[in-house]
Amino acid sequence: MRLVVNIDVDDLDKAIRFYSAGLGLTPGRRLFEGSVAEMLGAGSTVHLLAKSPDTATSPGSSAARDYARHWTPVHLDFEVADIEAAVDRAVRAGATLEAGIQSYAWGRLATMSDPFGHGFCLVQFVGSGYDTVAAPDARR
Repeated sequence: MRLVVNIDVDDLDKAIRFYSAGLGLTPGRRLFEGSVAEMLGAGSTVHLLAKSPDTATSPGSSAARDYARHWTPVHLDFEVADIEAAVDRAVRAGATLEAGIQSYAWGRLATMSDPFGHGFCLVQFVGSGYDTVAAPDARR
């Protein structure tokens, strides 16, 4: 099985610029008559999907797309080697840093949002990373 990430955006060219300059992804193929941009360089392929604001989120749905900052229980974490440099790069490309960089026993975390209202985090692991907080009897 392989994970493929799809992100709705209202301006595909702006999204390509952000995810390239801000997060270091590389544009791949254009799909579906140019309405989808494949972005490479993460552990999963990321597809940016051009979807107009106020269109239905799925066929038959009464929910409409909104690109203001919004919350969803699913978000992306991008692992980085240098969180300060990664935050600076993302902010310069149009991201919003929503809180200062937080430090934990397992590493450092920056909570952010992209120019389309989608939340994401930049994560820099330190030491043994999440092993620091894993239950002693955790199975691998």
